[in-house]
Amino acid sequence: MGSQDGGCHKTATNAPIKPAKVIIALGGNIDSAIGGPALTIRAALERLGDSQLSVEATSRLFATPCFPKGAGPDYVNAAAVLSGLDDPHEILRVLHRVEAAFGRERLQRWGRRTLDLDLIAVGDRVLPDLETFQAWRSLPPEAQVAAVPDRLILPHPRLQDRAFVLVPLAEIAPNWWHPVLGRSVVELVAELPGRETANIRRLDTPESVPH
Repeated sequence: MGSQDGGCHKTATNAPIKPAKVIIALGGNIDSAIGGPALTIRAALERLGDSQLSVEATSRLFATPCFPKGAGPDYVNAAAVLSGLDDPHEILRVLHRVEAAFGRERLQRWGRRTLDLDLIAVGDRVLPDLETFQAWRSLPPEAQVAAVPDRLILPHPRLQDRAFVLVPLAEIAPNWWHPVLGRSVVELVAELPGRETANIRRLDTPESVPH
C-alpha cells in the first residue's frame, strides 16, 4: 500500500508517482490591453508559470486562418506542455483565470478573442467516460456550432481535426499518444488534409506577427 512523503504519493517501490503532463493550446486574434495576440500569448505563458502550473515546453507561434472562416481576424496559435496540477477541473479553473486576466469575455463561441487557453489533454485520461467522449467526437460538423458540452471532455474531442492545435503541438510533443484513437501527434498531423496545414505559417520573429 502506498505512503505519502511531503505530499507525494509513492508506490511500494518508493518511486514517486509523477503528475500527468498537461497539454494546452493557446490562441488569440484581437489585441488585449498589453498588445497584439503574440505579446498576449507570451505574457499568458509567463502568468501560467507564476501560477500552480509550471511551463515545461512551448511551441513557436503560428499564424493560422480564423476558424470558422469569416468569424474574425486570423489567429496566432501555440501549444504548451505544463505540469504541477493533477486535477483537470482545477487546471481548467487556472486557465480561465488567466484568460480573464487578459480580457477574455465568453460572449460568442468561436468569435473574436484576446486569449483562448484550451485544455487539450491531461496525460492519458478520458473524461468523463469513453462513451461521452465518443459521442462528442462523432458530433456532425453542423451540430458543433450550436452544441456546447456541459462538462469537461478529455482529450479535447476535436483535437484530431484541428491543424491549428496539432501543428504547434507536433513541435513539443510529437510522440504524445491519443488514448482513444491510438495514434501519435505526428500521425494525426499526417492524416490531416493538405489544405488544413497549407495556410499555417510559423512566426519566427515578433516583427512578422500580423496585426
